[in-house]
Amino acid sequence: MPPIFTRLLAERLAKHSAIPVAEGRAGAILCPGCAWIAPGDFHMKVMRAATDWRLSLNQLPPENSCRPAVDVLFRSVAQAYGANVLAVVMTGMGSDGVLGAQEIGDAGGDVIVQDEASSVVWGMPGLVHASGLADAAYPLDRMATEITRRVLQSRGSRSPVEVNRHSTLEPRAQ
Repeated sequence: MPPIFTRLLAERLAKHSAIPVAEGRAGAILCPGCAWIAPGDFHMKVMRAATDWRLSLNQLPPENSCRPAVDVLFRSVAQAYGANVLAVVMTGMGSDGVLGAQEIGDAGGDVIVQDEASSVVWGMPGLVHASGLADAAYPLDRMATEITRRVLQSRGSRSPVEVNRHSTLEPRAQ
């Protein structure tokens, strides 16, 4: 994704979200209930820095023919946060996200995907789904509500997230 696209995407999502959304910057301190978009042409990772978790950016070689690659980010958040991760895979081409979704699931985190009907390209979410790694799929017009619900629920009760009865997928077997 080119830099201008990621900046505009972050701005658009911020306008339509109940949680803050911004383009990632090196050294940014992470806080609960905030969302970050990897900047174009940079892999983004979550790294421990003293008592904080911060974003780290790099221009290492592409993975899955991508930079940024979501697998890079997903691996780092699985290692950093374990079961306290909600990964979201939305419309996109290729297999980027499958290996990272596996690591998030193995760590006890949740993975949701955009459904096929609302995806422009169901490559990325479709392959995560086909691999049995998605906890649920949602249409685009319900994705923001579901992300917000899950984030707020995890910050409140700390109980496992129930899959919405309107989900197009059944819960992943544990």
